[in-house]
Amino acid sequence: MNNELLQRREDWLRSYRPQLRIREQGRVVSVGDGIAWVSGLPTAAMDDVLDFADGSRAQVFDLTGELVGAILLRETRDLTAGTAVSLCEKKLGIPVGDDLLGRVIDPLGDPLDGGAALECSDWRRLEMPSPAITQRDFVHRPLYTGSKVLDTMIPIGRGQRQLLIGDEGLGRSSLALDTVINQRDQQVYCVYVLIGQKRSAVVTTIELLRDYGALDFSTVVVAEASSLPGLQHLAPFAGCSIAEYWMRRGLHTLVVYDDLSTHAKTYRELSLLLRRPPGREAYPGDIFSVHARLLERATCLNAEQGGGSMTALPVVETKQGEIAAYIPTNLISITDGQIYLDRELFSSGFRPAIDIGKSVSRIGGRAQHPAIKREAGRMKLDYLQFLELEMFTRFGARLEAGMEKSIRRGRVLREILKQERLAPLSIEFQLAWMIAFNDDLLDGVELQQVQDLMAGLRGRVEASGLQLDDPRERWVALAQDWLPSTAGAQK
Repeated sequence: MNNELLQRREDWLRSYRPQLRIREQGRVVSVGDGIAWVSGLPTAAMDDVLDFADGSRAQVFDLTGELVGAILLRETRDLTAGTAVSLCEKKLGIPVGDDLLGRVIDPLGDPLDGGAALECSDWRRLEMPSPAITQRDFVHRPLYTGSKVLDTMIPIGRGQRQLLIGDEGLGRSSLALDTVINQRDQQVYCVYVLIGQKRSAVVTTIELLRDYGALDFSTVVVAEASSLPGLQHLAPFAGCSIAEYWMRRGLHTLVVYDDLSTHAKTYRELSLLLRRPPGREAYPGDIFSVHARLLERATCLNAEQGGGSMTALPVVETKQGEIAAYIPTNLISITDGQIYLDRELFSSGFRPAIDIGKSVSRIGGRAQHPAIKREAGRMKLDYLQFLELEMFTRFGARLEAGMEKSIRRGRVLREILKQERLAPLSIEFQLAWMIAFNDDLLDGVELQQVQDLMAGLRGRVEASGLQLDDPRERWVALAQDWLPSTAGAQK
């Protein structure tokens, strides 16, 4: 022990003054199902963190006259009634920073991938107020998903909250994964939150992100089905805080909540265990505010705040296609639009099975590139009219020549819009096929030829190096060069 250290110890002893120190210490009354009831903590407040003598940890979730109800975040086998409990002065938070890229963590920031311990220099609370209205900007930059349907007819802007809704097994998660994969080289950091899913589904998602090189710019937050309900409840808030950290640094982020139906069920389970009064479908009355509090944090910041953005893609499940159920309607009213996946379309082979009529993006059009917006123009409306006309033809009605042409073009467009999962497309290719379609270069082709023509056109676009800002004439020339026979046929 050197002299400096001895001197510091001597100074500390000289200045030490004994004084009365008051500290609350409670006792566990009962524990079970991820919930602990604690007595003897009269100053405990909502969201305070509790440390247990056995090493367990919990968060205050409910207060009564005598007891404190807490959700367990870490539970040891030694936790029993009578265990001593004390209040932790620190609020619940998570380490944040670039060290999280490529990592798989739990909602408390503990690594789950077997890698080294995190070395993040910053820390951020899980519960934060959403940005003030004066800190926000209009959504003005597009977030490309790589999907033909979404990037053209239901565009998403950076900072938007777009709901993915549909029955189980229709491709909601695949669409979210496509969007994450497509952010490669787009300078967008991604956070994928898996809530209450089976371990096999978690492993599959992580492996897909790794195989497609998307894990390098992503963080995966996992609270699988076997984890404590408290962790499942906090998982989306942890993912939001991570993305929010990057947004506050002027970066663009994308966060996927997969899915909020399970999150709502977990919250209902915790609330019923804590004896809160149930409301509609036994959900507590504040379930709306929980999701609104989460999704309101996604936004596009103005230049004074760094200009960063956080785009949110919450996923929600419907039963039998019932879009008017309690949780789906809540989320529809909170978000800026929804992408609805339909089982009949899925069964008919139209994939991604997006129901264009029921899907909407309320603000994404403002963020579209002018060239894409010009070509997409009336495409959605024309396609919906085609669907109505096609249904009309099922009754054997005689059609005019113009109507027959509209139906023929609509069928070609429907064939173009089909797309395999995990195969996002560049926005330059999407501009090329829209120009080819709008200039009637595809009118003469057979439906069986469409996918082969699209594959060829895609390769031609990638080799050309054309950009969205290039003159339309160059794009037309490229399309005519690749599709000379059909162009000649229609002229």
